[in-house]
Amino acid sequence: MTRTDTPPAWDERTQLATFLDYVRATARAKCEGVSPEGAVKAPLPGSPLMTLSGIVNHLRWVEYWWFQVVFLGEEDEGPWTDEDPDREMRIAVDIPPADVLAEYEEQCARYRKLVVEHDLDATAQRPIRDGRHVDLRWVILHLIEETARHNGHLDIIRELVDGETGV
Repeated sequence: MTRTDTPPAWDERTQLATFLDYVRATARAKCEGVSPEGAVKAPLPGSPLMTLSGIVNHLRWVEYWWFQVVFLGEEDEGPWTDEDPDREMRIAVDIPPADVLAEYEEQCARYRKLVVEHDLDATAQRPIRDGRHVDLRWVILHLIEETARHNGHLDIIRELVDGETGV
């Protein structure tokens, strides 16, 4: 996939999908070329779960939560528990980094299709915390924000792990 923030068309769906794919591709790009050891290194003493693999795995499961659980209303089968709400970040260090990235890409491909197949005004099956039912447009915008924010974390972690900057 080409990493671009310029959509091929100017309709709302294409613009939203393009930006979501752009931030997804940026997350993957920030992990390119890192060693397996570097991908699971947590260089921030106060944040032991902040690893490149942990953040990407978190992004994978965040998309699962918003698209499958909230929007489609499916049962939550995520890795988190009440006792370990950040488990998706913790277990990522035991998964080969290439597998974490591949699983993220597979999930993104599935959700690209979902975005094409549903109206942006379609309402989520489950309510958010305040009891309201958001629409697909809101879910996409939220995921753009979430992924972009975590790209900043990936940038910092990568620089601390091996000095790589940019992207």
